[in-house]
Amino acid sequence: MILGILINVLGLYCVKVYIREVSIKPMNLAIIDMGTNTFHLLLVKAENETFEIFHKEKIAVKIGANGINQGIINDAAIERCVSALKSFKKQIDAANIHEVYAIATSAVRNAKNQQFLIQRIKKEVGIEPRVISGMEEAAYIHYGVCKALNIGADVCLIMDIGGGSIEFIITKGTQPLWMKSFEIGGQRMVEKFHRNDPITSTEISAIENYLEINLHPLFEACEMYGPKTLIGSSGTFDTLSEIHQKKMNKYGQEHATELPITHNSMIQIFHELIAKNKLERLLIPGMIDHRVDMIVVASILIQFILKKTGLETTRISSYALKEGVLLQTIASLKIQTTPTSKILKYD
Repeated sequence: MILGILINVLGLYCVKVYIREVSIKPMNLAIIDMGTNTFHLLLVKAENETFEIFHKEKIAVKIGANGINQGIINDAAIERCVSALKSFKKQIDAANIHEVYAIATSAVRNAKNQQFLIQRIKKEVGIEPRVISGMEEAAYIHYGVCKALNIGADVCLIMDIGGGSIEFIITKGTQPLWMKSFEIGGQRMVEKFHRNDPITSTEISAIENYLEINLHPLFEACEMYGPKTLIGSSGTFDTLSEIHQKKMNKYGQEHATELPITHNSMIQIFHELIAKNKLERLLIPGMIDHRVDMIVVASILIQFILKKTGLETTRISSYALKEGVLLQTIASLKIQTTPTSKILKYD
């Protein structure tokens, strides 16, 4: 960057150019995603715009259980939250971490006792979570997905199903055209509608009517922009891919940023999940224990979106919110080093 130009009018021009070199500090970072159902920890070595995740784990904290629709995080959920973060903190302290970035999403941002929880975490764990808005959450998801997948010039609908909220982003390539967060996530719908197991046709109809009303802005946006492909991110879609891979006995690469799925296989999995009870679902190869309850309403949701939008192609990103936070954090760590100068002379 040219910071100053000194001109000496004595028969020649003497231009002094200050140059700032841009670099990224080598740093060990911790990213904590405090989701409504699951807490995630990433420990990362970042240097020169590259990163290596050297530790990752997740804990099914379920802070939204038995309280999310009343806008409260109950006492038992608070204890699970603090316990999980203490466990993460031990990993962080042992790994020579320079910076910790903890974000809290739907359950915390809508909780009446949000400040009580945040203060307790600060006092007992020594971490101060940042509560992000629904639009911030959607923006992070979009950033992560666009880094994971080569979207090309297509118009796509990105969908991330959380326990508290659902984020939708319509994007043309990497350019977002429309995004919105809806506070109607899986845990909310489970507690509102899913009282029988297997779920009944009456309950399915009630969920679809609820979605028809609450997702009206999404359907208007889809009519306007005409997305061609659904891109799923986060837990439910990860599990659907895992089930698909087990069924097909074909597995994606270990560190792939796009997970295997076919549209027809996903539809078949939906029918199977909706028809089974919890014990039967747990026996499905690839099923994850802590997703076994929410995956039914999530499947109904995805099917409904596909039916309403007419999308017939599906992709799954292995990057979601936490990777979006990580990648934007790394980008923000670009620092200006001590200026160096050069003297350029012109006759």
